[in-house]
Amino acid sequence: MGPRVQLPPEIQLAQRLAGNEQVTRDRAVRKLRKYIVARTQRAEGGFTHDELLKVWKGLFYCMWMQDKPLLQEELGRTISQLVHAFQTTEAQHLFLQTFWQTMNREWPGIDRLRLDKFYMLMRMVLHEALKALQMQGWDERQTEQLLELLTTEILHPDSEAPNGVKSHFIEIFLEELTKVGAHELTADQNLRLIGPFCTIAAQTQDSLVLHNIAQGIFETIVEQAPLAIEELMNELEEEELSEEEEELSEEEAQERGMLSREPPKGSVCRAQPPLDEQAGEDDDSSSTVLQFDYKAVADRLFEMASRQDTPPQNRKRLYKVIRKLQALAEGLFPEADIPEEAYQNPRGGRRVRMKKRLSGSQLQDKTGRRAKEALHSDSSPGSTRRRRRRRAGGDPPVPQERPRGHGRRGAPRRQRRPRAGAKAKMAGCQEPKAKRKRTPEGQK
Repeated sequence: MGPRVQLPPEIQLAQRLAGNEQVTRDRAVRKLRKYIVARTQRAEGGFTHDELLKVWKGLFYCMWMQDKPLLQEELGRTISQLVHAFQTTEAQHLFLQTFWQTMNREWPGIDRLRLDKFYMLMRMVLHEALKALQMQGWDERQTEQLLELLTTEILHPDSEAPNGVKSHFIEIFLEELTKVGAHELTADQNLRLIGPFCTIAAQTQDSLVLHNIAQGIFETIVEQAPLAIEELMNELEEEELSEEEEELSEEEAQERGMLSREPPKGSVCRAQPPLDEQAGEDDDSSSTVLQFDYKAVADRLFEMASRQDTPPQNRKRLYKVIRKLQALAEGLFPEADIPEEAYQNPRGGRRVRMKKRLSGSQLQDKTGRRAKEALHSDSSPGSTRRRRRRRAGGDPPVPQERPRGHGRRGAPRRQRRPRAGAKAKMAGCQEPKAKRKRTPEGQK
């Protein structure tokens, strides 16, 4: 027998990552992380494009074999965090590039039951890629390289990305960017990060991509405008309050505390803020949105849409968004297009919420006033209800002469629908039958 050929480490790890036993797969993931750290630390080390493609094929089938949602989420987080094991930015970008190439290649073979886990994996990998950019201080050069990579592999018309990958990426981009950098990024940086979407929206011939970008990027910016403006106003108010508190001396603060209606010093309520303030703090931490210069975004879109090579349907669609952004830049909110979440959110702005409530209450007042007028037009409220029943059944109006007695609601209905041999149990139903029997006896 000849000597046994030893496979490269990447192929060995890929085979173990796609193994049938979960213990074998988990051990292979841990070894892969150590192997990446050790290899990228060497000056002459690093991975080639083909080697990382083999690694990602093993990771893909490692995720394929994993069952149970909680374990899938844990494995997806472990796989996505492998990007931080690479010691150089070039190696990180190559790792991300081979990931999206693997997803594009394997996407047609994913069945319906496994789609959710790979949707989650794409979201987690994008999140960690943005977090790696955050660790580098949002460097302009690194930002441009990452955006070029994402545009080439996903958004560009010549890319091999299927529609499912493109649509999901466009849907989650702003969400993950908000989670990572909403507290740090400025309006100029956010405009730079959405720049590829402006370019692709003006150039693409695919109506689905155009719709997804317009809806998932630009319309989302418009819808979040009330929250962004309210957040900016809150920050300005906090800065003003902090400056005023610094100017106040301790004696003045004590005098204000004595004059205000507060519980005594030994009270528990004094040490804790009110429930409303606690709820407001939670809302501030959970509902942060990205800040944009709406005029700058509108100008950028107008520059791209007004070119001669822009298709007419793209120009028409983008001009609608541009008008909304220009209105926002002038301080006018497109109230009809603001989502319901903006009104329900306590940070959505008091004026906006009051407009919504007033519009709804005015409509209710109008409809209620018409109903009241219709009710009071007739002297007896019971006749209105009878008239509605007769309209539904096509019966004639109530005659002037009514049978003497109780005038119950159900009496006329039971007279119209007598049942032969039926025994009436109610007292009001026995009187008309007794009258019909007595009449022929009196004539005899």
